[in-house]
Amino acid sequence: MEILILVFSFIVLVAIRVPIAWSIGIASVLTLLFSVDTIPAFTTISQRVATGLDSFSLLAIPFFILAGHLMNSGGIAKRLIEFAKSLVGALPGGLAHVNIVAAMMFGAIAGSAGAAAAAIGSFMSERMEKEGYTKEYGVAVNVTSATTGLLIPPSNIFIIYSLASGGVSIGALFLAGYLPGILTGLILMIIALIWAKRKGFPKGERSSFKHIVRSFFDALPSLLLLIIIIGGIVGGVFTATEASSVAVVYCLILAFIYKELDLPKLKRVLVESVGTISLVMLLIAMSIAMSWVMSYENIPQEVTATLLSFSDNPIVVMILINLILLFVGAFMDMTPAVLIFTPIFLPVAVAMGIDPVHFGVIMILNLCIGLCTPPVGSVLFIGVGVANTTIQKVVKPLLPLFAGMLVSLILVIIFPFLSLWLPELFGF
Repeated sequence: MEILILVFSFIVLVAIRVPIAWSIGIASVLTLLFSVDTIPAFTTISQRVATGLDSFSLLAIPFFILAGHLMNSGGIAKRLIEFAKSLVGALPGGLAHVNIVAAMMFGAIAGSAGAAAAAIGSFMSERMEKEGYTKEYGVAVNVTSATTGLLIPPSNIFIIYSLASGGVSIGALFLAGYLPGILTGLILMIIALIWAKRKGFPKGERSSFKHIVRSFFDALPSLLLLIIIIGGIVGGVFTATEASSVAVVYCLILAFIYKELDLPKLKRVLVESVGTISLVMLLIAMSIAMSWVMSYENIPQEVTATLLSFSDNPIVVMILINLILLFVGAFMDMTPAVLIFTPIFLPVAVAMGIDPVHFGVIMILNLCIGLCTPPVGSVLFIGVGVANTTIQKVVKPLLPLFAGMLVSLILVIIFPFLSLWLPELFGF
C-alpha cells in the first residue's frame, strides 16, 4: 500500500510541475502519514533532511561543482579542444571526433556532463557548422559525448551512488568508471566515422608532430588534475573529499595562470556555483529523506521480492531493472534517480550475485542515456540551448548515437570485468 502512495503522489506532483525536490519531500511525508501521526511524521522528515546532509563525504560535491565552474571559465576547454583536434582532427568527420575526445577529457576533469556540453558546445557548434556539418548533428555529438565524463572520474554522481548504496568505496567506483567511459566514447567515435562517410563530412588537416607536442603541453596542466586527483585517492594520499578541495585550489591557480579569470569574473563563478550547489544539495537532502521512508516501510524488500518472483535468472532481472531505469531516466534527473532507486534495486542486484561496484557503473551509464532523452534530458536541453536549435530537429541524428550508448550499456552488463578489472588491480 505504502509503495503505491509514494509512487502515485510523486507522479502526480511531478505532473502538475511541482519542483522535483519538493515533490520528493511531499511524497515522503504523505507516505509516512499512513504509518505514524502527523507531528512525528513531519518532525521525522525534517530531521532526516537535516541530518542527511551531515556527512563528510558529501563535502566533495560542492567542491567538485566549484572546480567544474572554475574550469568552465578558466580557459581549459579551448586548450583541450586544440589537443583533441591535433590527435583526431584528420579522421573523416574530424570535428565530430574532436568534440567527442574533448568532451571526454573536459567532462572527466569537470565531473559534470552539463558543464562539458556547455563548454565544448559553445566552442564547437559554430566551428562545425562553418565546415559543413549540420547544426543538429553537432548537438547530437556534443550531448552524447558529454555524458562520458560522468563515468570517467572524478565524478560527483559516483560519490552520490556511494552515499545511496551505504558506503561502496568511492575509489573503487572511480576506477571502475574508466573503461566503460572510454568504451562509450570509442563507440560514439565509430558511429561518427560511419556517419561522416555516409554524409561526406570533411576531414581536417593532419597535424604535425610539433603541433601535437605543443598542444599537448598547452593542455598538460589541465590533464594533470586527473592524475593528481585519482592518483591521490588510489595512493591513499587523500580522501575523495580532500581531493575535491585540492581540485578547487588547483583550478583556481590554473585559471589565473591562463589569465582567463579575474576578480569580477571569479565573483560571478562563485555566485553561479552557489546556485548549482544549493539545488543539488536540496535534491540530495530530500532524496535521503525519501530513502529513509522507503527503508522504514520495507519498500526495497517488497520490490526485491516482486522482481525475484518474476524470475530467478540474473539476466532477466537485470533486463527488467535496466528497462525501468531507462524509463525513469527519461523523466527524472540523475541525482534524485540515483538516490531514490539505488536503495531499491541494489539489494536485488546483490541477491543476484552482482557486485555493487559493477551495478553502480551499470546504473550511472543507464541514466546517462536519460540525460540525452526527451522530455527531461537536462544535457540535451543544454546542448540545444547552446546551439540555438530545437529538440525536434536533433532527434534524428541523435538516434544512432543513442543506439551506440545502448550497445555500450549492454557490453558493460554482459562483461563485468570492464568495470571490475581496474578496482581489483589496485586492490579495491
